[in-house]
Amino acid sequence: MRSRAVALFGAVAVAAVGGMLSAIPSAATPPTASTTAPPGTAAAPTTSTAAAPGTDALNWKDCPTKSYPTLQCASLKVPLDHRRPAAAQGRQITLALSRVPHTDRAGFQGPLLVNPGGPGGSGRTLAGFVAGALPKEIAAQYDVIGFDPRGVGASEPALDCSPGHFDPVRPDPLAATAALERANVDRARAFATACGEKYGDLLRHLGTVSAAEDIEVIRRALGAERINYFGYSYGTYLGAVYAKLHPDRVRRAVLDSVVDPTGVWYRDNLDQNLAFDARHKAFTAWVARHDSTYGLGTDPAAVEAEWYAMRATLAQHPAGGKVGAGELEDTFIPGGYFNGYWPDLAEAFAAYTHDRDTAPLLDAHKKLGAVDADGDNGYSMYAAVQCRDANWPRSWATWRADTWKTHAKAPFMAWNNAWYNAPCAFWPTTQLDPPDVTNRELPPVLLFQATEDAATPYEGAAVLHRKLRGSSLVVERGGGNHGVTLSGNACLDRHLTTYLATGEVPRGTGQGAPDATCAALPDPEPDPEPEPKSQPRSRTSADGNSNSNSNSGTTLHGLIGRHR
Repeated sequence: MRSRAVALFGAVAVAAVGGMLSAIPSAATPPTASTTAPPGTAAAPTTSTAAAPGTDALNWKDCPTKSYPTLQCASLKVPLDHRRPAAAQGRQITLALSRVPHTDRAGFQGPLLVNPGGPGGSGRTLAGFVAGALPKEIAAQYDVIGFDPRGVGASEPALDCSPGHFDPVRPDPLAATAALERANVDRARAFATACGEKYGDLLRHLGTVSAAEDIEVIRRALGAERINYFGYSYGTYLGAVYAKLHPDRVRRAVLDSVVDPTGVWYRDNLDQNLAFDARHKAFTAWVARHDSTYGLGTDPAAVEAEWYAMRATLAQHPAGGKVGAGELEDTFIPGGYFNGYWPDLAEAFAAYTHDRDTAPLLDAHKKLGAVDADGDNGYSMYAAVQCRDANWPRSWATWRADTWKTHAKAPFMAWNNAWYNAPCAFWPTTQLDPPDVTNRELPPVLLFQATEDAATPYEGAAVLHRKLRGSSLVVERGGGNHGVTLSGNACLDRHLTTYLATGEVPRGTGQGAPDATCAALPDPEPDPEPEPKSQPRSRTSADGNSNSNSNSGTTLHGLIGRHR
């Protein structure tokens, strides 16, 4: 699946975790249990540097931010190679962790590890968000633990294969000529080559299985017999892989916006192209419904045609020398994750179409599409994980044929997404066979999924629901946002908080049907203000739900909606 790097979608300024991360000495206590990795994947460790259960080897220090004043930080040494974990035999790397500690001693339910997806997403700030968004009495029962996965953010070393890889203006993604196709292929190959030259000793240790084994080292360092887990997007796949490797160490697990584990990663990306195109059509239909505001017509097909006319013009004459065809797509793709961005995107679209006013478009690109150093790191890790995780076609002819076939049905993102993933065709490591995450040994796992989610289409949740025996699937019917809990839907959040409080899940009729259904939140209304705002407005419906423009939804999608 596509997962846009962290700095690309900067619509919301979320406070970064501050403070110095203190190194800790590594312990030498062996784990209490070990597992054997599925055939074709990296093997699970047999020993590791970790604390014995019942102790906490982490040296937590306060690192408060304005938004999250109780946040604490620590660091943890983990083996680079979990097959040879002992310090005397193999190199160690460092993970950066965060924590909001529990306050209810009598009701303490252990650590709740959170992950925002990606791969390549920093998870330290998410701990503060989750602890603050949950009801106080629930958050008080958990140590909410965030972490930057290996290679990401404040973890060391952090990858940056090719700084400025997304600097504008890139070649037009649409491979309409042989010259454009060659330019984009050369760019993808150069990125893969740069990764191999800079990080050749690291790349074979940067897949999902290695990241899952890092979670196991974190568990032991926390001194917990079992962990609770809460993952969004790619974090659902990371959680499913961890659960496959260590089913006896999972107490509760929440998986929101679910990756199809049978499609990683080439087929999942092709499926994603179709879903994003449908979501872009939903955006242009919304613009048409609000013709009185944007003046782009009442026919959704005509509005969509205007958007493609804008794209064609920008391909020849980039706005401000920064927004060409590829950058325009980068700017509007976030609208497929979160409809709270639609008013600003529509405003930029209308201003350019009517008056060739580029200021709103340049502002939207800066907020939603531009890439900084954090984004370079996030994309480097996205590629490192996905290209190592699974088998990708090595023949460019296969990519070309499949992308043109998809483009014929879904032109909005097909070629842009192909180039985003194209380094995997030239990746300098061997590729693994993904583990089968089918699991009959877990306690009930709670899945959440919107039916119209573009980044992780609904079918993926149905697949994982079948693979995890005893799991429960809660569906947001008609919802199109990616990441649906803790973003304003009271119905969904009631199921979440009940599960975290008691372990109880809803049970439906079985036979693959959802176990519970919640109504989707209403689409946003156009912003009545003439100037774009840094945050969409909050609106409340009659049932007490905030719509998808709520502040909680905006903040969440500033953390997880940056990935594609």
